[in-house]
Amino acid sequence: MKLHELRDNPGATSKRKRVGRGPGSGTGKTAGRGIKGQKSRSGVAINGYEGGQMPLYQRLPKRGFNKPNRKQYAVVNLGLIQKFVDAGKLDGKAEITEDALVASGLVRRKLDGVRVLAKGDVNAKLTISVTGASKSAIEAVEKAGGSLTVTAAAAAE
Repeated sequence: MKLHELRDNPGATSKRKRVGRGPGSGTGKTAGRGIKGQKSRSGVAINGYEGGQMPLYQRLPKRGFNKPNRKQYAVVNLGLIQKFVDAGKLDGKAEITEDALVASGLVRRKLDGVRVLAKGDVNAKLTISVTGASKSAIEAVEKAGGSLTVTAAAAAE
């Protein structure tokens, strides 16, 4: 095979349709747009327009509400905290605070605080101090002999 013998597969490429190029082309004069009307003009945008009928997106009822000042927490699972302690990225002996979690790379940013959930199991005796925690997470840490304190007041600021 030589360079000049290279060809695309038959039917893989098709020529661009050049409209408005004379009567012999088959798409001359009105260029396939028909006669008159909004769609025959340039600069037409009629997405979602239903000819004056009430559009579908306006006929359907609105649902739900997004609270503009809602709190958004960074979520951490107990299993991950244990994994980081085992790997030596977190100091299990010292108190594990939100700043320590950020510094270790377990949490990217604190947002409105860090919330601990009980996914995974913990076996080290940890002292954790965070903005929020689930009941089952608190139980799991206390069962392992540690303590988990929730400091909700700090997150309000």
